[in-house]
Amino acid sequence: MQYHPLGATGPQVSALGLGAMGMSHGVYGPADRAESIATLHAALDAGITLIDTGDFYGSGHNEMLIGEALRASSKRDAAVLSVKFGGLRDPAAGWTGFDARPAAVKNFLAYSLQRLGVDHIDIYRPARLDPAVPIEDTVGAIAEMVQAGHVRHIGLSEVGPETIRRAAAVHPIVDLQIEYSLVSRGIEDGILATCRELGIGITAYGVLSRGLISGHWRKGATDAGDFRSHSPRFQEGNVERNLALVGALRAIAEAKGVTVAQIAIAWVAAQGRDIVPLVGSRRRDQLAEALGALDVVLTPDDLARIEQAVPKGAAAGDRYPAHGMASLDSERPLQR
Repeated sequence: MQYHPLGATGPQVSALGLGAMGMSHGVYGPADRAESIATLHAALDAGITLIDTGDFYGSGHNEMLIGEALRASSKRDAAVLSVKFGGLRDPAAGWTGFDARPAAVKNFLAYSLQRLGVDHIDIYRPARLDPAVPIEDTVGAIAEMVQAGHVRHIGLSEVGPETIRRAAAVHPIVDLQIEYSLVSRGIEDGILATCRELGIGITAYGVLSRGLISGHWRKGATDAGDFRSHSPRFQEGNVERNLALVGALRAIAEAKGVTVAQIAIAWVAAQGRDIVPLVGSRRRDQLAEALGALDVVLTPDDLARIEQAVPKGAAAGDRYPAHGMASLDSERPLQR
C-alpha cells in the first residue's frame, strides 16, 4: 500500500479508501453484518487506513458497525476516520432536510464520537451545504472542535469553487469529498482546479458509479428499495446507453488482463496523487478486486483509448434524481 498526504495540511492516508455506506441496510439492499465487519478488518489488514462514513448512514448504524470492527482490530490505531454529518432522518428512514448550524455541528459530533467509540474524528465534514447557514458558520464551529481536540481536520463535501474558497478562508480544508468517475467528471470544470490551487485533496466517491461501471451490474438486478431503483442512470432509456459504455470499457480491460472495475478505479487514481478513490466494497471479494486496481498501470495510450471509449459527458442521466441534484452546491453553474 502506498500512502500520500491528504491535501497540503492533512494526514497521511492510503492510496485507496473504503466507503462504508453500503454496509448499512437500505442503500443498496440488505447488508450482512458479519461480512461487513470482516471486510473492514480485511481492509485494515491490507493497509487501507482511510474509512469514510456518515452519521446518517443507517441512522447511526454505520458508525456503530465501524466502532465494533475497530474494537476487534489490532489495526484500530491506524484508521483515519472521515465522518459526514448534517443529514436529517425520520423513523421510516426518510430524509427530512439538512442541518449545519453551529449547535447542530457539536451535537452531531458528540453522538458520532460515542457511536464510533473514539475520542476524536480525524476528518469531519458537512455532507452538503446548508442553504440556511453560511459555510463560514459551519466551518467555524468545526474549527472550535479542532481547538478542543475533538476533531483533527476539516473537510468538505459536494460544494463548488465559491464555497470552497469561503470555507478555506476560515480554516485549512484538507479535502473535498465529491463524486468523480469516468462517467461523473463535473469536477474537471473548475472544482478540481480550485482545490489544487488551495492545496485541498480530493476523496472521490462513486468511482464505479454505484456499480454501474463495475462490470458486474446487470439490468434488472436492482431491488425496489435500492438507491439505483430511482437513480436516473439506471432507468430505461439511459441504462442501455450506459451499459454500452461499460462494454467498450470491458474490451480495454480484457486487453490489459484486468477487470472493468479495476480499470475504472485505476483511471480515477491516475488523475493525480492528490485524488484518493473511495471504494464501496461490502464484501471481501469486492475489496480484493478493488485492491488489485492499485497494481494497474495505465499508459498514455491506455488513457487515450479509455477516453475514446468513455468520453467526458457520455453518460446518460444525472447522477442523482432531480431533488438530489438541486441540493448540490457542486452542481451550481460556475460564475464567469
